[in-house]
Amino acid sequence: MDRRFNLIKSDFEKHEKRVLPRFPFCYLTFKSDDTSRVYEVKDISHSGMQISLKEETHIFDADSVLKGSIHWLGKNLDIAGTVKWSTSKRLGIEFVKRREILEKIQAFLNIQEIVKRLKPLHKVEGGLEIPPRLKYWLRSDGPVEIFVWQHGHGEIANVQILFLEVFVEWEDGVGLKTGRILSKRNVDSPLLTEDEWVFKIDQDLDVEKLNKVKELIGLIPHELLPTEAQTFMVRQLS
Repeated sequence: MDRRFNLIKSDFEKHEKRVLPRFPFCYLTFKSDDTSRVYEVKDISHSGMQISLKEETHIFDADSVLKGSIHWLGKNLDIAGTVKWSTSKRLGIEFVKRREILEKIQAFLNIQEIVKRLKPLHKVEGGLEIPPRLKYWLRSDGPVEIFVWQHGHGEIANVQILFLEVFVEWEDGVGLKTGRILSKRNVDSPLLTEDEWVFKIDQDLDVEKLNKVKELIGLIPHELLPTEAQTFMVRQLS
């Protein structure tokens, strides 16, 4: 589990890294009006998104205006944004701050809709490499990832929840942390498909973030996450 805990020290703020498993398929995509290329949405929040091309390279520079449509399992959202950063295959997009667009994003990323699209990846059979101590892994494409790790004897050791831009973690013997997602990138690994996440950790626990995550957990159907696990997680987040 050591690879999942790395600290970047700063005089002004604390950043921490986590290397976490990556599911190889994403059903949340963005189609650009300018090029008709289809991007995978790597992560998304109410203020922006990170998109990626698997094989091609894009043509956009920083400060370019990008228009298109986000598609997610039957739902569509027309969007406009500005490129804030770019690499050969990835773009960081900040959504246009217009009231009508922000309202559409709020509806598109409604918590009930996100929960409907949660998948229990720990139950997927065949072809998916899962670390041996990862007990539960729930994913809703870009908006949500939930990782529940266990000790060798089966008790829960660590919980990590990524919910839009929010990061919440509980670790046995350490306690709670809250923070904000800063970045995400692919990691080359001979054994697992992984992502490296960087978070800005809050100096003090953010109660609003904890409440958002508790609301999310409370809405998860018991067939996806057992009642005892939900009760344990909510108790630790309180």
